[in-house]
Amino acid sequence: MTNAKTVFEMGSAIGYSTIWWARAIAQGGKVIYTDGDSNNAARARKYFERAEVSDRITLKTGDALELLSEERQQFDIIFNDVDKEDYPRVFRIAVPKLRKGGLFITDNVLWSGKVAQRNPTEKSTKAILEFNKIAL
Repeated sequence: MTNAKTVFEMGSAIGYSTIWWARAIAQGGKVIYTDGDSNNAARARKYFERAEVSDRITLKTGDALELLSEERQQFDIIFNDVDKEDYPRVFRIAVPKLRKGGLFITDNVLWSGKVAQRNPTEKSTKAILEFNKIAL
């Protein structure tokens, strides 16, 4: 759709969606995998090898928000799937790192319908509601 060559994935876990991004990017593209758990990264690396997409993925272990902040380049796509409490911070950090016309995609913005509750008490739900207001 956009001929994307650069994808920054925030909160990649064991790499399921990373594989799909790697298969979808344009020739010569790169996906940056991020996760705070080195065990997840080790498992993901094995899955990337099995899926034969390792050459299109750069693995980074650590806080996804910090890793994105350190990036000098802009990205065609930024995919957000970090801890929900961080969603409002993600938006502020991610948008300047996105090229004009790029895609900023966030998982769980409806949060299984919890965002429709009148007075949510769960921190994650409150954070997603804040994110949704900022992102509009």
